[in-house]
Amino acid sequence: MSAKYDGSEIVVLKGLEAVRKRPGMYIGSVGSRGLHHLIWEILDNGIDEHLAGFCNEIEIVMQKDGGIAITDHGRGVPVDMHPTEHMPTARVVYTILHAGGKFGNNVYKVSGGLHGVGASVVNALSEHMIVEIKRDGKVFRDEYRNGGNPVTELDKSGLLPAVGKCNKSDTGTKVTFYPDKTIFESVDFKPEIIVKKLKETAYLNKGLKITFTDMHTGFNQVFCEQDGIKSFVAYLSREETVIHKDPIYIEGKSGDIEVEIAFQYNNGFSEQINAFCNCINVVDGGTLVTGFKSGLTRVMNQYARELGVLKDKDENFDGKDIRNGLIAIVSIKHPDPQFEGQTKTKLGNNDAKVAVEDVFTQEATVYFDKNVEILKAILDNSLRSYQARKAGDKARTAVLKQLSDVDTKSKLAACSSKKPEECEIYIVEGDSAGGTVKTARNRKTQAVLPLRGKILNVEKATLEKILVNNEIKSMIAAFGCGIADDFDIQKLRYGKIIILTDADVDGAHISTLLLTFFYRFMPELIMEGKVYRGLPPLYRVEYEVTEKGKKKKKNEYIFDDHELEKFRRTGQKILSLQRYKGLGEMDADQLWETTLDPEQRLLAQVSISDGVEADEITSMLMGTNVPPRRDFIMSEADNANLDLT
Repeated sequence: MSAKYDGSEIVVLKGLEAVRKRPGMYIGSVGSRGLHHLIWEILDNGIDEHLAGFCNEIEIVMQKDGGIAITDHGRGVPVDMHPTEHMPTARVVYTILHAGGKFGNNVYKVSGGLHGVGASVVNALSEHMIVEIKRDGKVFRDEYRNGGNPVTELDKSGLLPAVGKCNKSDTGTKVTFYPDKTIFESVDFKPEIIVKKLKETAYLNKGLKITFTDMHTGFNQVFCEQDGIKSFVAYLSREETVIHKDPIYIEGKSGDIEVEIAFQYNNGFSEQINAFCNCINVVDGGTLVTGFKSGLTRVMNQYARELGVLKDKDENFDGKDIRNGLIAIVSIKHPDPQFEGQTKTKLGNNDAKVAVEDVFTQEATVYFDKNVEILKAILDNSLRSYQARKAGDKARTAVLKQLSDVDTKSKLAACSSKKPEECEIYIVEGDSAGGTVKTARNRKTQAVLPLRGKILNVEKATLEKILVNNEIKSMIAAFGCGIADDFDIQKLRYGKIIILTDADVDGAHISTLLLTFFYRFMPELIMEGKVYRGLPPLYRVEYEVTEKGKKKKKNEYIFDDHELEKFRRTGQKILSLQRYKGLGEMDADQLWETTLDPEQRLLAQVSISDGVEADEITSMLMGTNVPPRRDFIMSEADNANLDLT
């Protein structure tokens, strides 16, 4: 490392170099999530044309050569000379960051892609991109290679050459791109991920026709939803026992903000509110969700008083009383949304809260005045939740008072540091694994909490029942940040909570139970990126190599069967192969170097990229309704990995 530090040491990344250098800043990751995000960025441009009233059809094709072709029938990206960049406007859009028609208010009234980086980022992260534009009865084409470098020769006027003719009414843009293999972990797109996204997109855009074709298999599907988010809620509620037959749908406008809300109640314990702004799924919610919750709580408490469900001496329903068993979609169209980050996970506009609350209050009152029986059914459900909460409050108060007396001393091996940012806690299964981890750990920063058996499945239980479970009480006591309404992430004692279980069926089940508990009762832990899964190796292979004419033995840890198969293909002579059935089979040194050492270990951070899917899968796999879980198991049986040893 050079001691020299002056202007010559400052690297300036020009054009699209910054994107290729730090792709995670723009698309979140270089794994499957980031790969598919490239599709969503181009798709957003077509959706924006639809929102502006110029596009009713979009086609997406997975090509046999690995490319993705996305065609929208909008106005077509402009091809005239850009007044300040002195190049074709289309080339500006696809090669310059923060260039687009969405920064002013003249072209797009509302838009999902507001950063002006979507198209150019996809180009930067592609080894090849082809853009075909239909405008003014002509077909224009531009082509890029190796991260957005133009290879199409411009005409004498410095504009894109016309390569064909079309009807003047035939307009639109087709983008075909091939992700860069040197950047992404894999460039294999998953049809099931695309289909799920397109289905959701169709629900959010009434009347928009989206066609998907997988040329590898010949699969073709058309998505078009005339009832929009009302159908979306019906789909999400399809396996639930609902307390009113049809989803409730309301819409309205407040200033320049358009609001749509659809919701339906079932007899479950959880709530599911999915938020969208300009068709972007804001996973972490934000102000539009706050507005919906405020409006719903106020309206329902008002009706509860008027109908005598709540007496004068009763306190109001809590928001969670009213939202128990709720499945809702809140979708707004905002002319100037303020998202957090390029991946747009949270909305921050205060006017969105006001708009959603006002529209809901006005339109829900009109609806419930005409549908009193549905209103009564919802209020009865809220009353049951209210009564259950009162019992749960007593249990929670008792548990929180007793936490200092919870027997964690015999379980929890605390760390000596008191700085949360450098501390981490390992949750392990059983005393055997716990003993090994305690021996191997760094005692200053790594705490260990062994669980005795599997924790309660919280998806099937009330808070009152959950809080008497000893393993759950131990975790609450160890974390120090409370639970449910008393949760405060500022009091969390650890910067990382690491689930470390055996690589078998029981270990996977324990991990799932823990994640369900965190998701339902401490969701901030996941939202704030505090929860991880430790990834211990599955094999230890001893093999022989020849160095300088001498044979030597070496060891290597392998983390899954796929890696083992890759190792076998190297042709190395394997002397012995040890399969770890559990963490307890490793000695302390092995466990440290493979699983605990921050410099060498593998951790998988738990995150939520799709709130709709997370709620749906959690309810299906962990809830009380058996038929959909049975159907899922039967449909996925061929994909299961069985360990019969």
